Amino acid sequence: MPKLPGINHQRAVKALKKAGFEVDRESKHIFMSKGPLKAVIPRHNPVDAYTMAAIVRDAGLTIEEFKTLL
Repeated sequence: MPKLPGINHQRAVKALKKAGFEVDRESKHIFMSKGPLKAVIPRHNPVDAYTMAAIVRDAGLTIEEFKTLL
């Protein structure tokens, strides 16, 4: 089990913005990027722990780094 619990998608977006990501577009998912790094966050609450761990990994962050941004 990942060390990251499922969280609200809005908190995830705010945390990634603190890490320097920008929102590219929004629909049923929120697409964010920071240079070559991409992150896609689904708009449902809470975002599952496994999905959240994959998003954090795709963003090039560790779980601990992401937790500090929350």
